[in-house]
Amino acid sequence: MDIKKIEQLIALIEKSNVNEIEIKEGETSIRITGIQPHHHIAMHTMSPQIIHQTPTVQTTPTTLEEKVAKQSTQTAPSIPQGHQVKSPMVGTFYQSPSPGAAPFVTEGQTVKKGDTLCIIEAMKIMNQIEAEITGTVLKIFVSDGTPVEYDQPLFVIG
Repeated sequence: MDIKKIEQLIALIEKSNVNEIEIKEGETSIRITGIQPHHHIAMHTMSPQIIHQTPTVQTTPTTLEEKVAKQSTQTAPSIPQGHQVKSPMVGTFYQSPSPGAAPFVTEGQTVKKGDTLCIIEAMKIMNQIEAEITGTVLKIFVSDGTPVEYDQPLFVIG
């Protein structure tokens, strides 16, 4: 496969909503995985809007900052304190050794250092991610079969 074609495919992936593509040409195959953007609320990027309405008595927050702060406190998940296990690579997160099998760990389960927590599949290679400390799995951040990024939090062990 020509390098120019590969570069063009990478450029197309970056510009599109496609996250992954695999192409086979004879005995050669190539798999390109894009990066999914993270969604953040950034106050400095929001432009003010003028809204015309009739005056009313308000008992809720009035400024945009107060509304965003109230919304983020209502929807922000609480992250337990403890040791975060982060993804060492880009790939696909799997909670169990095979489809239909029981997950390696569940929230509330006690694990020992070296126990398998999950598998991250990258380039058709299944990489076992092991517990770095002994403790209890307090939180699992990722769903089975979900793409993960390098350094993305996967678990909290306390």
